[in-house]
Amino acid sequence: MESAWFRLFASAALVAGLATASVTGTGCTTAIKEGVGIARGAKGLYVPVQPVSPDPSARALAGYGRFDMGPVIDDMGGRAPRRLIDDLPGEIARRLAEAQLPDEPGGKTLVIRGRILHYEDASTLAMVLGPVEEVVARMELVDRDTGAVLGVANCIGRTTERVNRGLDKKTEGLAKAIVAWIVARYPVPAEE
Repeated sequence: MESAWFRLFASAALVAGLATASVTGTGCTTAIKEGVGIARGAKGLYVPVQPVSPDPSARALAGYGRFDMGPVIDDMGGRAPRRLIDDLPGEIARRLAEAQLPDEPGGKTLVIRGRILHYEDASTLAMVLGPVEEVVARMELVDRDTGAVLGVANCIGRTTERVNRGLDKKTEGLAKAIVAWIVARYPVPAEE
């Protein structure tokens, strides 16, 4: 009899301990991760395919005074959301302004163009592994005057927290990746 009560008490204590750990441990961790996710927004990553310059520290885009958006094509046969393609130029312009890159009328112009290669949202199977959503685009930086492609990179807009789900966040992440790629090859603006 004593051992049956002891086992029942031990089982109840174990269940209570697990419940407490899941509420205080995992719940807090999730809340912290999502709070950080709100603050940071979507992630923007880029991987050069054809580097702008063979020297990774070179600021090869220094002569450009204007950055214009060229066409972005859906290479997924119409499966990429049209709003992503429509909203991307505005998001890139906003990010370029935040990075304090010039916008000189008549300045030497760099054109940003590309193709959407992959789009994944919460409705896909990857959600089984976590709240990952992403868009992958093959982007090019092109000299407007010569038509020469200066660099090619795979740019990725990714969200991994539930608070950052949605098309707007993936567009934000893709714009972050594109602008980070440009900034990495552009002289840092002088401090005022």
